[in-house]
Amino acid sequence: MRLKHCAKTAAIVFSIFFFISTGYAIADDIIRIASPYKVQRLDPVRSAAAGTIELYGLLYSRVLRLDDAGELAPGLASSWEVSDGGKTITLKLRSAKFSDGSPITADDVVFSLLRIRDHKESAYPAPMQQLDTATAQGADTVVLKLKSAFTPFIGNLEIWNMGIVSKQDVESRGEEKAFAKNPLASGPYKVKNWLPGDRMILEPNPYYWRKGYPKNSGAELLYVADENTRVSMLLAGEVDAVRSVPWSQVGSLKKRSDISIPLEPSTVIHMSLLNHKGDVFSDVRVRQAAAYGLDKGAIVKAVTFGYAKVANTTIPGALTFHHKEFPGLRYNPEKAKKLVKEANALGKEVVIVVVPTNSTAVQIAVIMQAQWTAIGLKVKIENVDTGTWWKRIPGGDYDATPTWWFNETLDPDLALRWAICGACGSKAFYTFYDNPKITELTEAGAREFDVDKRRAIYHQIQEISTNEVSQIPLYYPPLANAYGPRISGLMLSPALQWTLEETTVIK
Repeated sequence: MRLKHCAKTAAIVFSIFFFISTGYAIADDIIRIASPYKVQRLDPVRSAAAGTIELYGLLYSRVLRLDDAGELAPGLASSWEVSDGGKTITLKLRSAKFSDGSPITADDVVFSLLRIRDHKESAYPAPMQQLDTATAQGADTVVLKLKSAFTPFIGNLEIWNMGIVSKQDVESRGEEKAFAKNPLASGPYKVKNWLPGDRMILEPNPYYWRKGYPKNSGAELLYVADENTRVSMLLAGEVDAVRSVPWSQVGSLKKRSDISIPLEPSTVIHMSLLNHKGDVFSDVRVRQAAAYGLDKGAIVKAVTFGYAKVANTTIPGALTFHHKEFPGLRYNPEKAKKLVKEANALGKEVVIVVVPTNSTAVQIAVIMQAQWTAIGLKVKIENVDTGTWWKRIPGGDYDATPTWWFNETLDPDLALRWAICGACGSKAFYTFYDNPKITELTEAGAREFDVDKRRAIYHQIQEISTNEVSQIPLYYPPLANAYGPRISGLMLSPALQWTLEETTVIK
């Protein structure tokens, strides 16, 4: 008890010293969020890490935004027009400024969008791959020409990496300096101070185009790796919100009157990648056996305490055109055993690669090992660090690995291009699944404007990829974030964007 008390006292002394030494007063209406995800980089083009995805919407405005109903609404563009059979998009920009008071112009928009498509270190260029040309017509008009009609493109303009940056600033300071510590912001906040690996301190952008926003004096995004520590900080009033509450604590927190844990909707899917190039899972019968051999309901109960939904197809359940009536490959261990025998795979070794600090992945891997062993496979779990995981999985040096991904929009196009379409750039999330029919249907769905025809196309894609086991869908979880009693209006959207500018501190 004494050691614990001393540690807490030391933490308080450090916090006081930090704020005194840096000149930052602790304002009552500063909102503090504890997260397991670090802020990695400040350049919206060059990182796809979760912590930076959540930050980018706070620093950089996009030409379009989502309103409270989840519909596309004006952002930096006050209006837009689609013409030429869907191949031309004309954006009319509002009068807006960067955080230094300089105007945001059409040249900045063109520069920012082309960086996403063309930058050699662009972390996520896929949303701009259909863009042919982007031109500025005067200071307030941008004309985007697409390679062909592409229905999802307009929605892609709202994705997290579409933030508008200053062309003049980036070119004059150079990329490294422009995004090192104090980038020019076009969004509701600008950087006050950044302590990498510890916290990001934000203050309001005085030139933000939405008058009256943000509704607070700023925020601190704190990196707190331990999930139990994050919850303890919330209960002690040290932070106002917590990302990723442990499922084991959701029930007890929901019983408290002073904590809100709404289980917000998400576009996340937890699944297992299978290496289609490997000796074991190159055979569709073994992949089907692996899918039939997993009790997804048991996984949901063991891992999420029943708060997630069993996945039935290879795309997140929240997406438009999700095929909710499709049964998927339900748990059937006898059928799984039969398929293993038919494929002459009895006793074949399967290596499940996991990062041991990822407790969810470890839990799932242990269940996979037990249930796949029961159907006749020889299963080994191999622990690696995060860096090794990101080398081995893209390199195809694995058999299976439990992981997750999310979709930036409710439209399924990007989901398919990331996780299912083998010819679309990411090798079907490094499973190396590659069915030419899926590629053909993906392009057809993107070109189709008729809603019913699009639905039929995406249903067919889900049926094919699920039956061929492009990956094994496990469950669709909500976002388990918790909020303290001091704030109102904060939530995390399915696209992992905070409504921080809308948030007020209750006096």
